[in-house]
Amino acid sequence: MIRRDYYLNKLIDYKDKDIIKIITGIRRCGKSFLLFKIFYDYLIETGINEENIIKINLESIRYEKLRNPNSLFEYLDNKIKNNKKYYIFIDEIQLMDKFEDVVNGIKTDFNCDLYITGSNSKLLSSEINTKLRGRGIEIKVYPLSFKEFYDGKTDKNTAFNEYIKYGGLPYINSLDKEYEKHEYLKMINDTVATKDIIDRNKIRNEEVFNAVIDLLCSQIGCYVSPNKIANTLVSNGFKTVDNDTVSNYLKYLCDAFLFYKAVRYDLKGKEYLKTLNKYYICDLGLRNQRLGYRQMEMTHIIENIVYLELLRRNYQVDIGKNKESEIDFVVRSHDDLYYIQVSLSIENESTRMREENAFKGLDDGYKKIIITMDNNPLIHLERGYKMLNLFDFLLNENILKSI
Repeated sequence: MIRRDYYLNKLIDYKDKDIIKIITGIRRCGKSFLLFKIFYDYLIETGINEENIIKINLESIRYEKLRNPNSLFEYLDNKIKNNKKYYIFIDEIQLMDKFEDVVNGIKTDFNCDLYITGSNSKLLSSEINTKLRGRGIEIKVYPLSFKEFYDGKTDKNTAFNEYIKYGGLPYINSLDKEYEKHEYLKMINDTVATKDIIDRNKIRNEEVFNAVIDLLCSQIGCYVSPNKIANTLVSNGFKTVDNDTVSNYLKYLCDAFLFYKAVRYDLKGKEYLKTLNKYYICDLGLRNQRLGYRQMEMTHIIENIVYLELLRRNYQVDIGKNKESEIDFVVRSHDDLYYIQVSLSIENESTRMREENAFKGLDDGYKKIIITMDNNPLIHLERGYKMLNLFDFLLNENILKSI
């Protein structure tokens, strides 16, 4: 069993605090297992009576009627039999109408520690946060990191090749045969990752919507805009695709945590730019299955992996515009700031100079780091720049602070 200690420790930190724990992430990334198995086992081990833990999965037919708020309150009334604190877990809360009112009501009416999961970012909208009166805290869950996937069980390079091909959805780790992994990823793409979004947002032109997904998958790490996507689709034979439609589709994909949008930040002007963003996918296996395992460009693949790992470590990650050059990632956390370039290799001198030139003129004292797959330990380059091996970065969560 993959314990997912990073997320478990977050739940432990917030346990018994008077806030609603909102666990978010794409479907099948492990939210339910984290809450219903890993955290549940922790509560039992620390002396919580199992009768004081109430688990409700709104995706299950068994609990389907509890999507009705009145039925849910009646159910909780019947389950709660004493004045002791109850731990209430509700999975996929967005399946319930007016769930924000329900959540507030549960916190008001019962002595409980409340945990909810959701696979759509509407859980976090400003309107809902207002209705929750600031009583919610988000815990973002992602597919397995490489460290979780690898876990020292096999050869590092073999594990990495498997990871970049089939991704980190937890169930993939239990499948041995390649055709099983392919079929599982296809099922997730066809249902969870696509049909759910289409149904939720009442998308009428499914063909264009799927074409937008395919285009994003093929252009990981590239600058895109609604206008560029619309023009590309029209040139590929679609009759009429307008910018507003594409903008809506991009929002729906990010709302469902299937893609993450990285925006450009002008380092000189100290402002965010409104055009040309990048989109990174939540799981490379889903991307590769959609593309038929073609377009395995390692530079873009490791860029996607680094971006997600930075998000997983709770950094704010932007793309940097530095005069005429671009910096892959401008990374912020509290008072820390890092400039990061991602390159397959910098053993070639011209490549190394190109990557170093991205940092030119940034004399602000913050770390400038090039992450590569070159098989070297940490190397200090000229002008204080540092070269960091990809595996060292992925397997050491504190390495940016320590180098």
